[in-house]
Amino acid sequence: MKITAEEIKQKVVKFVQELLLDEEDRCAITPALIAAKIDMVVAMKPSWGEDLHRDAVTDELIRRFSLWIGQNTTLRSDVGHVPWLNSSRKQDWRYWQRYREWLERKLSWKAVEALNKSTDSILELLEDPTREGHWDRRGLVVGHVQSGKTGSYTGLICKAADAGYKIIIVLAGLHNNLRSQTQIRLEEGFLGYKTLADRETASVIGVGEIDSDKNIYPNCATNRSNAGDFSTRIARHLAISPEERPWLFVVKKNKTVLRELLKWVQNHAADTNLPRTDGLEGFDDGLPRVQKIVTKLPLLIIDDEADHASVDTQEQVFDADGNPDEEHSPTTINRLIRRLLHSFSRAAYIGYTATPFANIFIHERGETREEGPDLFPSSFIINLAAPSNYIGPAQIFGLLSPEGRQGGLPLVRHIRDHASEDGRSGWMPIKHRNGHQPLYNGFASLPPSLVEAIDAFVLACAARRVRGHESEHCSMLVHVTRFNSVQREVHRQVVAQIEHMRQRILRSIDHEQTLIRMKSLWETDFIPNGTAIRKAQPNQTSFLIPSWDKILAVLPDAISDIEIRMINGTAKDALDYDEHDGSGLKVIAIGGDKLSRGLTLNGLCVSYFLRASRMYDTLMQMGRWFGYRPDYLDLCRSYTTTELSDWFGHITDAAEELREEFDLMAASGATPRDYGLKVQSHSVLMVTSRLKMRAARNLMLSFSGQLLETVSLYRDPSILEHNFRVTRRLLCSLNNPEVNPVRIRAHSRQEWKGFLWHDVAVECIVDFLMAYRTHPEAYKVNSVLIAEFVQSMAIAGELIRWTIALIGGGEGTAEEICDGIKVNMLKRVNSSSSENRYSIGRLISPRDEAIDLDEAAWEAALTATRQSWHADPARHKENKEPELPNGLAVRTIRGFGANGVAARPDRGLLLLYALDPKLADPEPDHTPPIFPPDTPPIIAFGVSFPGSNSGFKVQYKVNNVLWEQEYGAAE
Repeated sequence: MKITAEEIKQKVVKFVQELLLDEEDRCAITPALIAAKIDMVVAMKPSWGEDLHRDAVTDELIRRFSLWIGQNTTLRSDVGHVPWLNSSRKQDWRYWQRYREWLERKLSWKAVEALNKSTDSILELLEDPTREGHWDRRGLVVGHVQSGKTGSYTGLICKAADAGYKIIIVLAGLHNNLRSQTQIRLEEGFLGYKTLADRETASVIGVGEIDSDKNIYPNCATNRSNAGDFSTRIARHLAISPEERPWLFVVKKNKTVLRELLKWVQNHAADTNLPRTDGLEGFDDGLPRVQKIVTKLPLLIIDDEADHASVDTQEQVFDADGNPDEEHSPTTINRLIRRLLHSFSRAAYIGYTATPFANIFIHERGETREEGPDLFPSSFIINLAAPSNYIGPAQIFGLLSPEGRQGGLPLVRHIRDHASEDGRSGWMPIKHRNGHQPLYNGFASLPPSLVEAIDAFVLACAARRVRGHESEHCSMLVHVTRFNSVQREVHRQVVAQIEHMRQRILRSIDHEQTLIRMKSLWETDFIPNGTAIRKAQPNQTSFLIPSWDKILAVLPDAISDIEIRMINGTAKDALDYDEHDGSGLKVIAIGGDKLSRGLTLNGLCVSYFLRASRMYDTLMQMGRWFGYRPDYLDLCRSYTTTELSDWFGHITDAAEELREEFDLMAASGATPRDYGLKVQSHSVLMVTSRLKMRAARNLMLSFSGQLLETVSLYRDPSILEHNFRVTRRLLCSLNNPEVNPVRIRAHSRQEWKGFLWHDVAVECIVDFLMAYRTHPEAYKVNSVLIAEFVQSMAIAGELIRWTIALIGGGEGTAEEICDGIKVNMLKRVNSSSSENRYSIGRLISPRDEAIDLDEAAWEAALTATRQSWHADPARHKENKEPELPNGLAVRTIRGFGANGVAARPDRGLLLLYALDPKLADPEPDHTPPIFPPDTPPIIAFGVSFPGSNSGFKVQYKVNNVLWEQEYGAAE
């Protein structure tokens, strides 16, 4: 069988990589050395040299050897755990070995070794499957969106099977296409053969090509077809015994499927009756009961997207037409998963997710007689770091700073033409109904932004063809509505647009305007921005941006290959990438919920994403943007609304706060239970509750150990004048301040322009907060709520003495707040298109939060920061240890102290900033200006709360009715 040019490249890369690994100085790996090793490999196999793209091999190897991998962090509880995993247990592990060798064809040796260590660290936290008796381990693995969670749990499954786990169940989403995609991935990485309805014709794939010994082939009860899920028909013919090879079940989180699986476990696998007293007499909820347990077959359940449907939130799932779907009742699914676990005397459960917010709400002691414990990850939580070639929020959106988000790649295009100004009409208004007819300017045609997005996709396909990637997959996502009927009309319009372009480009008839439009997009967008992306991420692509003439030459072939498919519950289309290996599927996928979670769009280049009604709960769909884009990052584009980008920024920041908290607690040896209790009252949930809270219930929040800052402010001059007077009243009531404070930090001098007041009474702070008016959309910063919290803490003897800092030194005009208190106002640029809201990035410069620390406390905070810091390219741009303490460490040291540093939970910090309204415009000549000329100084504040164990909380009322009227219900 003749192998393709891509397969030859993979083989040469693998052999050359092995030769380069023998080099003592890997820093000396140069293109010249790589070329010499290529010559050696080709000399051994001359036929490989005939169609070999040597530059592509060289570029791939340079990229692999410049890769660095982040560090994972772990919270663990060893209660009831017996350590067991050592090198002797790992000898002759054939499932892992063949998966490792298969991965080495496409991945860097660093990435494969990192996966080896990572999966070892997860496996060792489970129990030894050969250990007798009753045991139960539950954990959670948190990865970044689209960062390779499937690869992680595939490696874990291989090792678990090697170690002796006999029943492996993978819960793979709610839809057939995601379950099928997961099945195919596990065929490649674990089974080694295609699972077809006709089992006799199964062909070898993936790891089966490495080790084709059928004596080790795992058994599989499900197959890759859309109808290949576990069913009554399969259960009827399935029987296993302890001596057999491991069994894999890849199933949906579906009531019928899980009920049949539980029934089969109870009737065919369970071998020991439970005493009758363990059951509930007369109890019947229509689901199989746990009356027997399996004692001879250790169980491993992998729950993919564990925050979705598995958590018992009493949420209601609706189908694409708005009808309640009883099959997807998450409460029922939660019960069925727990009963499956409860049916085995030896069981392990691991959830995988990128958005663990819902899992945090699981009560750590939740348990019922029939289901056993709830799915709280009581044994461990692991945060997976990403490798340096991962493109995540830090790379796409940039990092939050006082100047706004900075350092993001120029990939996002904001769109406004999908709806009218008020959002109530147009092509795809926010609150459209089932049956809506998408009309642009009264015609059934696409808005210009979607036409441009399609042009961008065709150009990306053409550019990849110029680069020799014609056999690679190329995808575009169009996600604008959850309704199938509306998707059909969008599909029709997109087909019409592609056919219109295709006919003109292929026939060269009436094609001039189309080519002029595409050439303009290429030369004004792709060429300059591609150059900028290449400069910012030099290891992501080794190709220069092709000239327009080269694009034009391949445009007919590129547009001829493109297919348009509708992916939803009623469409027959599927994303059958595996059927196009070798040729590459070029597809525009139009869909809704089925494209939302877990489903991988291979070679995703362009996204067109709108927030339709009731879509906030699927906000992380935007995570399709993230992942790995080798040699085509510069061709990627995301079209979405400004509001949706902003909200994704909120969620990204919220997740980062939880990760920082996680890192600090991991460094201190905390357990998952400690973390759960800590974050369940974190103010970050003011943002995330809007995504995850189904019922109208109130949050009990603590602000201890947190920083709150006003980044959403009023534009109304009368309110701004009120807040200025409130601030003047506070400062004029205080004694003489420290002027332009100076602090010694790590033997260097830090100076602030401004004023510092020490030992201010708590009553002054409460009066200020009660009077100051925070914007209603400043979800985390509600001044009255903060004042109530401060009062509660003061009654307990905490937060009774305060430091107040007025920070100046900005580039704005000088403003006298009160007699002798004069500062140069700061510049903070507006990032909102709202007429009543002035939104900024960060208010507080990171060093400001440590202004009240002496040198010993500052050093202790820096030490704590470095101890908890773990390199993670998805969060940090450099693999470089911090030089300044982070805010969380500052607040922890202030509240709890350290060796030689006294704890001061009685001391809070109020930071005040005067922002210059004349400097708020994004452009100097912005017309009209955001603020009129007579606008008073805009007073913004931040509050830094010391860490505390007092446990005091305040009630935050979540008004879901108003939220749903404005944004639509959560899904």
